[in-house]
Amino acid sequence: MINHEVRTRRSAEEFPIEEHLAYKVAKVAADPVEVPENTKEMIINRIIDNASVAVASFARRPVTSARVMAQAHPVSEGGAPLFGVDGNYSAEWVAFANGTAVRELDFHDTFLAAEYSHPGDNIPPILAVAQHKGLDGKALIRGIATGYEIQVNLVKGISLHEFKIDHVAHLGPSVAAGIGTMLGLDVDTIYQAVGQALHTTTATRQSRKGLISSWKASAPAFAGKMAIEAVDRAMRGEGAPAPIWEGEDGVIAWLLHSPERTYIVPLPADGEAKRAILDTYTKEHSAEYQAQAPIDLARRMKAAIAEAGKTTADIESIVLHTSHHTHYVIGTGANDPQKMDPTASRETLDHSIMYMFAVALEDGTWHHVDSYTPQRAGRPETVELWHKVSTVEDPEWTRRYHSTDPNEKAFGAKAVITFTDGSVIQDEIAVADAHPLGARPFGREDYIAKFRTLAAGIVSEEEQERFLAAVQDLENLTDLTELNVRVTEEAAAKAPETPAGIF
Repeated sequence: MINHEVRTRRSAEEFPIEEHLAYKVAKVAADPVEVPENTKEMIINRIIDNASVAVASFARRPVTSARVMAQAHPVSEGGAPLFGVDGNYSAEWVAFANGTAVRELDFHDTFLAAEYSHPGDNIPPILAVAQHKGLDGKALIRGIATGYEIQVNLVKGISLHEFKIDHVAHLGPSVAAGIGTMLGLDVDTIYQAVGQALHTTTATRQSRKGLISSWKASAPAFAGKMAIEAVDRAMRGEGAPAPIWEGEDGVIAWLLHSPERTYIVPLPADGEAKRAILDTYTKEHSAEYQAQAPIDLARRMKAAIAEAGKTTADIESIVLHTSHHTHYVIGTGANDPQKMDPTASRETLDHSIMYMFAVALEDGTWHHVDSYTPQRAGRPETVELWHKVSTVEDPEWTRRYHSTDPNEKAFGAKAVITFTDGSVIQDEIAVADAHPLGARPFGREDYIAKFRTLAAGIVSEEEQERFLAAVQDLENLTDLTELNVRVTEEAAAKAPETPAGIF
């Protein structure tokens, strides 16, 4: 890997295009290096993972709305299929609808470093373009490998949330780069596409603050749609603002720290294999990633409470000692009253560690639907326990969160439970059970089990088997529409009616 210094440049300063970060990203994308076998295998895992959560969210209102919007854009030639149904539609609208389906339940992969990300968001737009262009599995693998590589390394080098910019600003460039790889575009074309994609996908973090709406799922889908349009425009010879990151009025100078900040972005050297997907991790639970380990911890502590001869009714307080991110984004440090509100949206509840820890402690389990129903959130005893939970930042957990040593990097917490009689029990967990270093690391069989669990009652067993056979033979697959998973007529009928829009 090569560490690249990225900083603001004055307009009068000599700054050759070859030194622009967007150009360096484009060079990585255009590099014909082979994809390693373990990267290929993980790509298959993540396509399975995305399909799992996409079918599980099929009948949810935001997903239905996005799908209906896409169905208003049919095509007579080319196009791509929508998750769950037949028919081909305009690729950029398919990317939006399928991206919303993948993200809706907050249940697919994650990578956390200086910034946050769900790198699996790269897959729907890259796949939609591959299907539209009639490409094969080998080309798709190459495109996805690049998408992950660029997003993960941007996440390592540039913090967006520090300045309240939403993390999808790293997704637009990564999708554009991935599509560039897949289509075999030249460096100059990819450079223009990356710049245009970044320019059109920067937004504030209010989508993940306060009363969180359905836009949380649509934001990365929109970034993927914009990236497709950016590549299309660049392929026609049109340019983008430049230098997009380093310009005097660019992203670093005005959206991030200031012209004084220098960022260090690692990127593969020429001929270096793309392995960044191997640094990412998926979710066992449908919740923000920082909640994965605490949910596992709560399940474990339920048994400890019983062994102590007590119940959750005996609890006086619960304090979670955790990282800066967990405390300020999904903890009490966010100062969001909605995170303590039993009438809050699902999107808000899955960003409230207080709620999730309380429910997991009571139930000893977690379910992507049942754990979030209004009835579950509104139980009086749950609300009482929920309001006894608070978080504090612990410098050691923050340090471990930002560690570059994968054996030390942690996203966990220490829970201190104090009972009304003054007794205390405490426990801690560094990483989720499903994490590569966790108690039960996810392997291919776990991805398949997750798919079968989420597809049950929605996708026929025959269709499940057909999809799993196709995706596991991805490198030899010539018809990428086989990666579409169709739901049953009964499941499709459960999708809600949506009000009429423009289209």
